[in-house]
Amino acid sequence: MIDAAVRNFTATAGQDQTEGIIKVAVLAVGGQGGGVLTDWIVDVAERNGYHAQSTSVPGVAQRTGATIYYVEMMPATEREPVFALMPAPGDVDVLVAAEIMEAGRAITRGFVTPDRTTLIASNHRMYAVSEKIVPGDGRADVDVVLRSAQQASRHFVCFPMDSIAVETRSHISACLLGGLAGSGALPFSKESFEETIRAAGRGVEASLRAFDRAYAAATGEAEATASAPPASDDPQEPVTGPRRLLERWSALNARIADLPEPVRDIARRGVRKVVDFQDPDYGDDYLDAVERAALADSRAGGASHGFAYARTLAKYLANAMAYDDVIRVADLKVRSARFRRVRDHAGASDSNLVRITEFMHPGVAEICGLMPWRIGAAVEARPGLYRVVDRLVNRGRRIRTDSLLPFLSLYCVGGLRRWRRGTLRHRREKAHWESWIDRAQTALRLDYAFAVEILTCRRLVKGYSDTYARGLSKFDRVLDGADLVAGRPDAADWVRRLREAALADEKGEALDGALATIRSFIDDSVPGATN
Repeated sequence: MIDAAVRNFTATAGQDQTEGIIKVAVLAVGGQGGGVLTDWIVDVAERNGYHAQSTSVPGVAQRTGATIYYVEMMPATEREPVFALMPAPGDVDVLVAAEIMEAGRAITRGFVTPDRTTLIASNHRMYAVSEKIVPGDGRADVDVVLRSAQQASRHFVCFPMDSIAVETRSHISACLLGGLAGSGALPFSKESFEETIRAAGRGVEASLRAFDRAYAAATGEAEATASAPPASDDPQEPVTGPRRLLERWSALNARIADLPEPVRDIARRGVRKVVDFQDPDYGDDYLDAVERAALADSRAGGASHGFAYARTLAKYLANAMAYDDVIRVADLKVRSARFRRVRDHAGASDSNLVRITEFMHPGVAEICGLMPWRIGAAVEARPGLYRVVDRLVNRGRRIRTDSLLPFLSLYCVGGLRRWRRGTLRHRREKAHWESWIDRAQTALRLDYAFAVEILTCRRLVKGYSDTYARGLSKFDRVLDGADLVAGRPDAADWVRRLREAALADEKGEALDGALATIRSFIDDSVPGATN
């Protein structure tokens, strides 16, 4: 008996025990329905007489690692198969990624190979923490992933599944299932997948709509395209309102028409932004500065540069003048357009009630900035009083703006903008942007490119509260560095490097290094200077 068992084992060992096994890996983060999709895949397999097993290896968090769901299946035999518990590099037949960067991660981990793997992915993005914390544009290049996916996979299926899910009021898991069915990677009919969705018994109609759209896109029967977002910032959008204000608006547009042609479009957008922020008089102030910049630009030969100086000032001055203060935040939160956007995002119908809870945490600096400038400055000058105000206001508040009294409280705060020019915050903001413009105007007499780079540095200032304070600090430090290199032939290049260093990390360590480099060669150029 022992000899027979040994002979049987030897014969079995000589066979490929993995023949006929289909190996499917699904990568998804929380909320993308990876578990539901995995259950559907197992159900389809079993519905077609296959043995199937699913396992999952959870990621650390939503954007530091996706959960890996793994399914192995094979046609049913007399002997119960023993399946693996997780995928191995180079040994995956189908990989499904709920987001394009997860497809990239799967490629780097070796799960996708050109000789066997069908790769199915949605081409939308969910940004990683490492991308979000960069003050500038920290986004990874999607095109690199797309090119790699084409090269690394045997068959690549990719289209905007998230858009289909939104348009069909379903979930991306149904779209991924449709992409998997349409890819032909599994030996099952479309009807088997549909039967599985119906058997689930929840959200069947919406899931079937999403499945059908994705299936058609995967098979090439229809092209899947993302719906274009509404052009809410289109400067040509009609403006409505009282006759007196419309006349003021027409006068502002007439002034824009007198600007050099390359400056008009950005100036038109800037006027819309600052008038929305404050009033038509504020738009006049903005155009006064743009017109002075265009005149100085023309005298400096800006026509040959496409009026880059005036265009850059028009862009960043509008951002500077429409700063985020308590009044602005309150105003935006109670606008009807925002309530419509929230309802659309939630997929609420006219018969649904939507409850909105705002989290607000104004600090003492924001409250002092809201005060008339003399009073606010007096509070800041008295440490004891400043601490008292801080204890009163510096705590988080949850405000239900779907209720009348909380809504009215924010509405009244937003209505304070008519007195905004007299606040401490506005006084400081105005002094800061006027100083910035004066510095650029002085630089324009020396070096055109240098002046444009100084204006572009304003992009460092953005956001609200602590984010704003960090950006403002970096902006001031970069301009201090610009003073050190003023007059050098490579001054513009150095200011650009400083700005990019400031955008590279939140703490400003790269900026510290760049400033130290400048000081080192500035000190070396001064006779008798010592380190």
